[in-house]
Amino acid sequence: MHQPFGFRDPSLPDHVCLLKRSLYGLKQAPRAWYQRFAEFVFTIGFAHSRCDHSLFIYKNGNDVAYILLYVDDIVLVTSNSGLRSHLMLLLGREFSMKNLGPLSSFLGIDVQRTKTGLFLNQKSYAEEIIDRAGLTHSNSANTLVDTNGKLSSTNGSPYPNPTLFRSLAGALQYLTFTRPDISYAVQQVCLHMHAPKDSHMLALKRIIRYVKGTISHGLHLTKSNVNSLVAYTDADWGGCPDTRRSTTGYCVFLGSNLISWSAKRQPTVSRSSAEAEYRGVANVVSESCWLRNLLLELHCPIPKATMVFCDNVSAIYLSGNPVQHQRSKHIEMDIHFVREKVARGQARVLHVPTRFQIADIFTKGLPRVLFDDFRDSLSIRPPPASTEGVY
Repeated sequence: MHQPFGFRDPSLPDHVCLLKRSLYGLKQAPRAWYQRFAEFVFTIGFAHSRCDHSLFIYKNGNDVAYILLYVDDIVLVTSNSGLRSHLMLLLGREFSMKNLGPLSSFLGIDVQRTKTGLFLNQKSYAEEIIDRAGLTHSNSANTLVDTNGKLSSTNGSPYPNPTLFRSLAGALQYLTFTRPDISYAVQQVCLHMHAPKDSHMLALKRIIRYVKGTISHGLHLTKSNVNSLVAYTDADWGGCPDTRRSTTGYCVFLGSNLISWSAKRQPTVSRSSAEAEYRGVANVVSESCWLRNLLLELHCPIPKATMVFCDNVSAIYLSGNPVQHQRSKHIEMDIHFVREKVARGQARVLHVPTRFQIADIFTKGLPRVLFDDFRDSLSIRPPPASTEGVY
């Protein structure tokens, strides 16, 4: 930094102005605002979450409060209305804030309160994607992907407008926040963002037409006990036609509510289906460890072991048997932390029949009947009837 032309002090040429307030729009502004906000909430009793730096936690006897911060958007959750009014008064004295009332929208996600819980939906955001793709008047699709094969980087000719492809694929990634049923299909098209082909654009448009037909669907969160974590994990061994790497998918339920999910290609090639499935188990156990630590900070500890359901018997044996086998000794040592969690009683890896393996929806294309069944198991359904009323 240096003094601007016309305002230079000849006696102090190396001095600059002392910045007393961050300027809106600078790259440093969000960090300066975050530090300013964090310093204040610490003074009123909040503690910083180690698992999520955007989360602040308040605990005083039976009074509990959470603040979730994203730049200048804030969600405040309290255990009673008196505490909420008190904290809003303190925050209002320190910062210029506007009370928007009960949570109805946050970062483009619409929140509908019902008698049984919450309904999360991104209908308006999905409509923007459909309009941007030019498919407003097109027919809807009943399924997301073809069940016969996966997309290859060599099929088809280069798509003439790769910028549009990347824009739509990136927009669909944000839509998966409330639509986990499209996670696998979006993951598949995003693998080809560097060099999209015509076939990839057709697959992307099929996803958008499916979203158009289910645009009112969203994620239901209902009142439920929070004393158990249940996870499902699956892997499609060697499914990528170009790299022969496997696709891993998992979903985690807190009580009866879906709270975490993923569909991702594995970073290495697995030599067997058992290895691919075992890596999937390691991924979901790692995620459950983070969730257990987060819930502990939220003062909602999980007393029971995390139940991990896998449909591969060999992977289940690997998670509980410490003996090195000829076929498994090449597996990286960091994956074997699953055995430690199982031995400590923090996780249990159990078998589930393939027909009831919900994580299949994150690893491969499914027939429509099975897909609809698994989608319903993920609590992805239309909004509740308006006659139920809200509170």
